[in-house]
Amino acid sequence: MMKALPHWVVCQHCDSLYRYRPLMAGDEARCTRCRSTLYRTEQVNTERMLALALTTGVTFVMANVFPVISVSFHAVQNVATIWQTAVALGNDGTMLPLAACMVFLLIVAPFLQITAFGWVMIFAHTGRCAPGFITAIRLLKWLRPWSMIEVGMLGFLVAAIKLSGFLQVVPGPGCWAMAVLMLLIVIIGSQDLQPLWRLMPITPDAGAEDHE
Repeated sequence: MMKALPHWVVCQHCDSLYRYRPLMAGDEARCTRCRSTLYRTEQVNTERMLALALTTGVTFVMANVFPVISVSFHAVQNVATIWQTAVALGNDGTMLPLAACMVFLLIVAPFLQITAFGWVMIFAHTGRCAPGFITAIRLLKWLRPWSMIEVGMLGFLVAAIKLSGFLQVVPGPGCWAMAVLMLLIVIIGSQDLQPLWRLMPITPDAGAEDHE
């Protein structure tokens, strides 16, 4: 079983191992092998991160509740949300795998990413380590390449352009919410959460030595 050692830092580029040491204000620690940044002295602004998590959560709800696209032909008008689009694809047996991928990439993955990020930040704001902190951080790292809202956004735009030739197509509130959510998810994925490891209780490792 792997043991979590918050007082050790692993280089994300070359896997060199270093013992964590406090730095002076404005300094940063670099890997001696590949010269990449290991960590900096900047603290995580938990208030700003909580606001980001809340804003992203509200935007996510709007993107899933409100119609993404509205199609009208004479007096007949139809609207579709992300869920309705996925269900419509799933009703066709041949498109069921595509519907499952759509639900995971556009709904499940962003939801888990927002939830894990908000969970960690709620406790960090109080100066505590969140229960399941390591699992949440691993989940955020694993979900980073799987959140593909921009792909879904592109798909809806392509469909709207193709339908606009013979139907009246109007982007719905959910479409604009998806556009904002796409940017917010990118911002969440780019946050450096390394300073939060300091909140974990550290057990002395007397026999440990620095490795590079």
